[in-house]
Amino acid sequence: MSPGVLNEVEKLSGRERLIRIEKLLDAAKHGPKWLADERVASVVCETIEQGDKEFHNYQLHSYVVMPNHVHLLVTPKGDISNFMAKVQGVSARNANLILGRTGEKFWATWSYDHFSRGPENFAKMQNYIAKNPVWAKLAAKPEEFHWSSAYRRAKAKAEN
Repeated sequence: MSPGVLNEVEKLSGRERLIRIEKLLDAAKHGPKWLADERVASVVCETIEQGDKEFHNYQLHSYVVMPNHVHLLVTPKGDISNFMAKVQGVSARNANLILGRTGEKFWATWSYDHFSRGPENFAKMQNYIAKNPVWAKLAAKPEEFHWSSAYRRAKAKAEN
């Protein structure tokens, strides 16, 4: 996102800021769209899933890899900054190799963390993440968007 846009949204309250940034990102008019490359989206999905299944850094609940940002809902098993640095480091290295940009910055230096305030809030967050590609007009249903936990769960269920 451009510095002018960041300065504008920094003046807003927490919730207003999140909504404004989300609308800008979903419109995909700001920032690089490297995640729209299926190869890159795939390695990011794999890295997110590895953090749960192989490295046990967190319990993964939901995720979606949008063209220029990622939503991730997890229960951490340790310090958030540690597992995020691992996820970002591994995925950035692999994505940059795919894109022929080795050694360059991949992820933005800023992110927004939110804590669930109970089961109802948790369910809203999960729903928000699942429906993000639908609202951005990238899929008709959450389970149709390949770069999401909704798709991966639907696919696994169909295979069983």
